Amino acid sequence: MGQFDFSILWVAGVIIVLLVFSGFLSGSETALTATSKARMMRMRKRNRRRARWVIALLDQKERLLGAILLANNAVNILASVLATALFLRLFGEAGMVYATLMMTALVVIFAEVLPKTYAILTPDLTALRAAGPLRILVIILAPFTRMLSIISRFILRLAGFTDEDAGRLLPAHEEIRGAIDLHHQEGSVHKGDRDMLGGILDLGDTRVEEIMIHRKSMVMIDGDLPSEDIVKAVLESPYTRFPLWRDEPENIIGMLHTKDLLRALATSPTGAVGLDIAQLTSEPWFVPETTLLGEQLNAFRSRKLHLALVVDEYGALMGMVTMEDILEEIVGEIDDEHDLPSSLLRKRGDGTLEISGSLSIRDLNREMGWSLPDTEASSIAGLIIHEARSIPDVGQVFEFHGLRFRIMSKQRNQILQIRITRPQA
Repeated sequence: MGQFDFSILWVAGVIIVLLVFSGFLSGSETALTATSKARMMRMRKRNRRRARWVIALLDQKERLLGAILLANNAVNILASVLATALFLRLFGEAGMVYATLMMTALVVIFAEVLPKTYAILTPDLTALRAAGPLRILVIILAPFTRMLSIISRFILRLAGFTDEDAGRLLPAHEEIRGAIDLHHQEGSVHKGDRDMLGGILDLGDTRVEEIMIHRKSMVMIDGDLPSEDIVKAVLESPYTRFPLWRDEPENIIGMLHTKDLLRALATSPTGAVGLDIAQLTSEPWFVPETTLLGEQLNAFRSRKLHLALVVDEYGALMGMVTMEDILEEIVGEIDDEHDLPSSLLRKRGDGTLEISGSLSIRDLNREMGWSLPDTEASSIAGLIIHEARSIPDVGQVFEFHGLRFRIMSKQRNQILQIRITRPQA
């Protein structure tokens, strides 16, 4: 009888050990799936040895998952076989039913739900703790996982799945953007931070034509004016850099910087009269309208210039872009004590918006959290014209993208002011 009791306890102890090992494998799988590789890389920089182990395991994810699943299934099957044999010995044929019920409950609770719940709550900590044993497990089961990988890939190819399909993932910056949006929805990333991080990611997709100052809004000076008139125009303007033109506004002959002008005035015995403005100008810098903002920002830094003139494919002047324009795409509007008050967007007490037709769609989306399309037009006026398929008149109302647009004022064919409201349900 004593020998019989000892064998029962021995088998029960083995089953418990197998269930603990199964729980460890299940929790490790969940933790390594949920853990952040970015956080592990930061830990690695602090000389965390276990973080290096986790990264090494994540870099061979197919072998890792194969080893975990192979070991976990083997452990669960062995525990079920032992439990069935034990219960058959104790209860006869009815023991199979008892073993099935008991093992199902034990495996689900102690080998699946509990360890996976803990791993979800503490993925990084669990991954760090499990990294050491898992490294050994992956090495031991490497021949078996390699064979399983060959078999599974062969079956997938028969089903029409190729290795190329595995690489069709979102670009890295889209994954980052998705993570930022997720954290913003959860409340851990504020709107301002989300906009700045999104602005950085947008630099590689946005062209200078989408943010440039249109030629109609540029402050340019006729280079043939008397020097005193040019000095007066510069001093009356809030800007520091001015394109000079001759004969026609599109014929830019140089760029005049306020600092160069002030230095010349300080040393001129006759003041503004007789200044040789041509000697103070620098060569204008022209860039294509299709240049991406990331490229243009790097060009600004390498050339040590802050302003470039934008031209289309025919060389016609379209507008200009400055370093500040690009930085504003990241940090939002930048104003100083000399900037004129902006009237591009004004929120009214009744919830409506009064906006300028020249306001960019990107800026409106950022300010209001909307998602108006900016593929066919860069400004709100352009979007209305695109949707209406005509030049609207004052007082006309259009509804699209869940908003109502009323034309408040226009000058010739240019839409000046727009009122935006949400249609009543």
